[in-house]
Amino acid sequence: MPIMFLYQLLSFFFATSKKEDDASSEDDLTQYKRGDLLEVPRTLFTHFGIYLGEGRVAHLIPDILPVVTRNKAAVAKMVSNNRLLLGVLAKAASVRVDSLRDFAYGSQVLVNRMDGVCKQPALDADEVARRAEKLLGAVAYSLLWYNCEHYVMYCRYGMAISYQTYQFCTTVRKIVCSRTSSYVTALCGAVVLLYLGCATPVTLLATLLLSFIIWMAA
Repeated sequence: MPIMFLYQLLSFFFATSKKEDDASSEDDLTQYKRGDLLEVPRTLFTHFGIYLGEGRVAHLIPDILPVVTRNKAAVAKMVSNNRLLLGVLAKAASVRVDSLRDFAYGSQVLVNRMDGVCKQPALDADEVARRAEKLLGAVAYSLLWYNCEHYVMYCRYGMAISYQTYQFCTTVRKIVCSRTSSYVTALCGAVVLLYLGCATPVTLLATLLLSFIIWMAA
């Protein structure tokens, strides 16, 4: 049951729904140049890739299939939502090349928007594409420490960072490390200990210590 709940939660964050009526991303390839950093909005996050030219995009995407099979034809097919979600859970991913159509999946494609966000200047376009191609293959995946944004930021700017991860961690810190959270932790901890009948000086002290740490971090 907990596994199914986690799967459904990840599905809400990662699963994509194709917009059949939006094909503008592949109508005019002249707007894209080799080495461009491409972004496509998802449900609650943005997916990133590097344009290689001729309608091809290199991107890092969670995928369970390369872990369970060596069938190259099956792996080469577009990554489905189920493959992606299981890849997130297994922390397995691959840097692969897909068509611009498959990469965009009907979403709007943004070009080089990160140039106005990152203080580091972009590398030469050919060097960006060379880095993207050099990293093709299976990689370990981490939602916070190595995702698609880390990959493209390294390729284009020479540093593997993720603004999405930073914003997520900042938001979590504001929620968890707040004075309100310290009060709630102390209250809930005391109630649970009393309910379970295991309220001893040691357990109460541990609860207060945790609340104090959260208070100091706020």
